[in-house]
This record gives sequence, structure tokens and C-alpha cells, in this order.
Amino acid sequence: MPDGWQWDSTLFRGSAAHYERGRLPYAPGFAERLATALGLDGRGRLLDVGCGPGTVTLAMAPFVAEVVGVDPDEDMLAEAGRRAERRGVGNARWVAARAEDLPAGLGEFRAVVFAQSFHWTDRDRTAAAVREMLEPGGAFVHVSDLKNPAAATAPLPRPAPPYERIGELVRRYLGPVRRAGQGTLHNGTPNREDLVLARAGFENFRRHVVPAGDVVDRPVDAVVAWVFSRSDSAPHLFGDRLADFERDLRALLREASSDGRFAERLPPTEIMTWRKPPGEG
Repeated sequence: MPDGWQWDSTLFRGSAAHYERGRLPYAPGFAERLATALGLDGRGRLLDVGCGPGTVTLAMAPFVAEVVGVDPDEDMLAEAGRRAERRGVGNARWVAARAEDLPAGLGEFRAVVFAQSFHWTDRDRTAAAVREMLEPGGAFVHVSDLKNPAAATAPLPRPAPPYERIGELVRRYLGPVRRAGQGTLHNGTPNREDLVLARAGFENFRRHVVPAGDVVDRPVDAVVAWVFSRSDSAPHLFGDRLADFERDLRALLREASSDGRFAERLPPTEIMTWRKPPGEG
């Protein structure tokens, strides 16, 4: 868990409605690559912890008998349920819980996935609980955008979203230290998942990078949605200044792109897996 920070239920309050439009998707084919890496064959169960609106949960549903999405935010789970219904996914269920509540009576799984959520948890406690929930040889999976991908050589057809200027605007409204729920992140969020999982007794580490690079068109509304989908600029943080912030944000974006559209490349997706020793029950 981030140093000096305590989880609270407002971490992503108001963000769920902005995810689908605001967040870039993972690399095309990431779910198939993960299913192949794990040897998924339509049987068994997969757990997605910190599932948000079900992005990874629903992508993995075709490869297992049941997917379970766990998240403490009721709005995220409601959005996940709506997405599942729209897509006709009938083998997913949603559970309101924190990672620290595991195993929460959820049973055994072939794989437990954390898609950009593990850093919000008490990682040692969570890793130990996950190991007990996995079947012998089962996989702990960490999914994220690849950090610092190689720079593209071809120019974008439109301006990229002005993320640095957006960050400056957020800090002008919310202060210089990154917000997270009712607290702040003075030192950011932790990494080195490998050390945590080694302490928990996982082994057989594998890393997979799924390439991307497709250029995505991003209208102003999508960039605004991205801002409000983030924990450090969730709508509730602005209080009665929310309308003022959105007005200033949209003005900044109009200034940055004359036609109100931006472009950016999808980042590669990084998948890291560790295994529970096969001889353990």
C-alpha cells in the first residue's frame, strides 16, 4: 500500500461513468495472449481483483467457465454489470469487496488477475491470500500498460492530448501533492511486485509484452472523461468547483487543438505472471 496513505471508499467515487469513454483499451489481442500464457481452456475460474467496470474480467470471460470481478466501488460493479449485459456475457458475477477481504468465501481459481490495481492494496497480505485461493500451479497475474515504450517514429495525424498542461491545471485546483481519496500520495504508488510475490512464495515468473501502437482518435469529451476516470482527479475531489474545473479544462483542450480532436498511440500491454508451486494444495 502507498506509504503514508490509507484506503477509503472515495478513491474512485464518480469515476465509473467515465471509464469506457476515457480510458484507452489494452493492446489488441491481450486477452488471447493471456489465455495462451495461462493455458486456459474454457474450464476453471478466474478472479479479477479491483476489476473496476469489468474491462479485463469481461475480456477473459470466454476462456474460463466463470469469471468473478471484485471491487469495493458499487458504481464500478454496476457499470460492469451493465457492460456484461450489453455484451451477452452470462458467466460473470460481481462481488463488492476489497482485496484485503480475500478469500471472502469465493473459492478456488486457476488465475487471479490484478489489472493496474495491486498497488492500491496491502500487497503482502493480499499476495498471501491469493496464494491460498489458487489451485496448485495457478497463476497470479499483473496486467498494465508498458511503461516507457519505444518512441514511435511516425508523426501523429493530430496533436496529442496536452497531459502535462492538464496535470498543471489539476494541481492548480487540488494542490501540488497527488490526491487519492481523502488522502495524498507524497511518494506515488509502490512497484517491485516481484519482491512481494517472492516473499509470498510464488515462482516461475514470466513476462509477456503485447504490442500495440494503433493511432486512436480522441475527441475533447474523451480526454475530459479520461481526467475524471482517474483517482487523482475524480469528480468528487473538486467539490463545488467541479463546473469551474471542467470549464477551464475544456478551454485548455480547445486551445490545444483547433478542431477539438487529438490523437495518441495505444501503448503495449505488459503481462507478468507468477505461479503457485504445483505441489501445494
